[in-house]
Amino acid sequence: MTSRGARPATAARNGINIAVRRTVAVIVLLLTWEGLSRLNVLDPFYMPPPSRVLTVLAQLFADGSIWRHLEATFLAALAGLALGLAVGALIGFLAALVPLLAELLEPLMILLNAIPRVVLAPLFVIWLGIGLASKIALAFVLVAVLTFFAVYNGIREVDARLVERVRTLGGGTWTLLRQVYLPSVTSWVLSNLRVAVGFAFTGAVVGEFVGASRGLGYLLSFAQSQFNAALTIGLILLIMVFVLLLFALAGAVERRLLAWRYR
Repeated sequence: MTSRGARPATAARNGINIAVRRTVAVIVLLLTWEGLSRLNVLDPFYMPPPSRVLTVLAQLFADGSIWRHLEATFLAALAGLALGLAVGALIGFLAALVPLLAELLEPLMILLNAIPRVVLAPLFVIWLGIGLASKIALAFVLVAVLTFFAVYNGIREVDARLVERVRTLGGGTWTLLRQVYLPSVTSWVLSNLRVAVGFAFTGAVVGEFVGASRGLGYLLSFAQSQFNAALTIGLILLIMVFVLLLFALAGAVERRLLAWRYR
């Protein structure tokens, strides 16, 4: 019979084995890509080798030109993420507890959720200009809609019998909020946190791609206009790396605050 103490060790070994296999797979893919590009099986103009992509990225960091673009994208994404989480949670909470408000907000949120929200990027640029505000606005809308439904559904999924028992035992509105609704909402929001991070960066980068004077999306637009495949691929990989790092951070926060799920 397996002891409880052995389970974490087994899980750790399994995690290491998976990480090793994934790393080997990535290395094999990169080496294959490099070889095919150098042998001209893949046209280097359209699919430059990884070594060339890394050289282009290294030059951006070496001359320092990348930093202001990273700053713009991160600021827009994180500001939109914070505002979207706060406002989405607030209106989701209110809509779940006030039926009249739900009747007004739910159709609007369903409509926003049904359309590709990135198509709002040109409109935000017209309204707010090519500065930071339009990128924050797009990231905010993407995150706020996701958070609204996470909070709204989280509260509505609370077992009605649990609510009745709390009321029967003399618990008032504040007790319900603190002991029942907030734990449920926290669970739903944290479960969607990684998706929200991805949405925030999508909003920031797409907004910069549509119209901006700096940012990773602006660099992508520039690379596309120059038909610079190496720079385009490098920027896409850079965005992926940063988003994956934030995913890992969000996952750590989720595991920390929802430790009871992983016991």
